Amino acid sequence: MDRIFIVEDDDNIRKLVCYALNKEGFSVSGFVLPSEFRKAFAEEKPDIILLDIMLPEESGLSILESLRKTDETVPIIMLTAKGSEFDKVTGLDMGADDYISKPFGMTELISRVKAVIRRSRQTHAQNQVEYSLGILSVDTNKHTVYVDGSEVTLSFKEFAILTLLLKANGNVVSRDELFTKVWNDYYGESRTLDVHIRNLRIKLGAAGQYIQTVKNVGYKIGVSNNV
Repeated sequence: MDRIFIVEDDDNIRKLVCYALNKEGFSVSGFVLPSEFRKAFAEEKPDIILLDIMLPEESGLSILESLRKTDETVPIIMLTAKGSEFDKVTGLDMGADDYISKPFGMTELISRVKAVIRRSRQTHAQNQVEYSLGILSVDTNKHTVYVDGSEVTLSFKEFAILTLLLKANGNVVSRDELFTKVWNDYYGESRTLDVHIRNLRIKLGAAGQYIQTVKNVGYKIGVSNNV
């Protein structure tokens, strides 16, 4: 039975979500305070977390950030206020797997929960552990990146983009595919991807030139003759 934690301070929403997910066959625990959630998370890792952004004590984005520093694998769906574009983009960039805007229907929520859990398990099953290209080395299990022996720190999304490019083994990865797999179909502004690619190139230093732009199509990665 899949285990779900929901952190939501609105009693009506929390109770309704817990009821609907329990009825669907999930085991659900609800938390009002982030401190209560953190204590439970230290003792048990759930299969997925539903995390509200506006919470007492600290914001959901702060919780997301701290979780991604210690646990890269637990799926997280952010619960956001309707029309809060900034929160959606920020949450996805920080490593959230999906978002759902309030007010939402229980059928949509259940479908998204099942999809994220399924996608997460498929990703872990298919993940290659290590990649090596020129002076670039990547370990997907340890979530580490090295350029010429020196470790490079990437954001969650930057690491996801780099891994997708490496998995393509020199083939072009379209912009649409990158948006779909890294941002879970959330497109936002087209510049979002461009900014992440630019930052990724900068952080990779000498290996940044491995990432090549294929005009009007997408990106690929490979070692050119002059590297």
